[in-house]
Amino acid sequence: MKRGTVIVIAKEPVPGRVKTRLQSEFTAREAAALARASLVDTLGAVQFAPATRRVVALEGEPGPWLPPGFEVVKQRGGGLDERLVAAFEDVYDGTPMLLVGMDTPQLRPELLGFAWSGYDAVLGLTEDGGYWCLGLRTPDPRALLGVPMSTDHTGRDQLRRLLALGLRVKILPTLRDMDTPRDAAYLADEFPSLRVSRLYRRLQHAAHPGLLFEQALGGTARVVATGIDGRTVPSLSEVDRWTAPADDVDRLALSRCEGPVLDIGCGPGRIVTALAERGIPALGVDVSPRAVSLTTSRGASALHRPVQDRLPGEGRWGSVLLMDGNIGIGGDPADLLRRCAELVRPDGLVLVEVDPDDDLDDVTPIVLRSSTGRRSTPLPWARVGTRALIRHARTTHLHPTEDWRTPHRAFLTLRRTA
Repeated sequence: MKRGTVIVIAKEPVPGRVKTRLQSEFTAREAAALARASLVDTLGAVQFAPATRRVVALEGEPGPWLPPGFEVVKQRGGGLDERLVAAFEDVYDGTPMLLVGMDTPQLRPELLGFAWSGYDAVLGLTEDGGYWCLGLRTPDPRALLGVPMSTDHTGRDQLRRLLALGLRVKILPTLRDMDTPRDAAYLADEFPSLRVSRLYRRLQHAAHPGLLFEQALGGTARVVATGIDGRTVPSLSEVDRWTAPADDVDRLALSRCEGPVLDIGCGPGRIVTALAERGIPALGVDVSPRAVSLTTSRGASALHRPVQDRLPGEGRWGSVLLMDGNIGIGGDPADLLRRCAELVRPDGLVLVEVDPDDDLDDVTPIVLRSSTGRRSTPLPWARVGTRALIRHARTTHLHPTEDWRTPHRAFLTLRRTA
């Protein structure tokens, strides 16, 4: 076995600072967990590599993910090219060095040997145009400084630089980096036993419902709501209608409102916007930051807050709205109605969009499913028709006053009593 050092250049897996491109489908915390799993897989391969020394060139602080037998050196320098130069200089002990990233967890120990007979350098390219490893017999800043990093031609540029220096370059197999959700899905399919692959599969079936709702509102994925049995609930999957301006049925419902109006679960704000256009004071509340942002971008008012938290104007709202099946929020219609009774003024209105099936009273959770393959954890929800809602209202200070419907939607108006 020939002597040599394997260097892993890595970032501490801190949420928000690593794998930001994964955050199109994963939270910052989930992306950091995937980065950590990828790093652990990489370090595991390096542990069994035929090397005499193993080093982590680290940005950040070491954590419990670092196995025994590794030295740690701090990264230094500005751009990535400078930090790579510094890593080679700081680690050099007279033997060849092979530097790898933390983004190719599928690499095998046998790829990391030092059988470089007849070669001065080693380069392993990645499918996205970068490279996953670079080996040098001796440090040489000319090999790296000024090479454009993080482009779709970094690998080609790096190879040209090595050849321009007159180095004989050994090319290793091309690998695929884990930078995007699609990359992570590929690794999970092709290398199922990796730690990162196992974590990816768990995360695919345990997404936070709010994350998928944010994706739906942002247009990055199609999301549908289903029952636990997997059957789609169409009335809870109408994102296109929610993001469009208020339609004729919405406006008919709003004609019943007495201001000021509180819209619970306002979504992207079509209802609050329509009220504002009528000159009716209105506020939307929603637990989705993106929904609130979309509402305010329309020039309407919205607040990022759960309905059960303290809200402005408690006991003074003329009308409270539960449109688009939002009576289901929390999975307990009676409790939500009691909360609405606290919010409206004496003799105020609560307008509820109910299921067209008058007798429906379903309090089983729903699951959100994304076109990207992610599935949420069960979300407490309820779907109720008119008769069921009237039964739930009996436990509150709300009295049904009007039951009306259109061909595809149904509504019940209740008024607060003493």
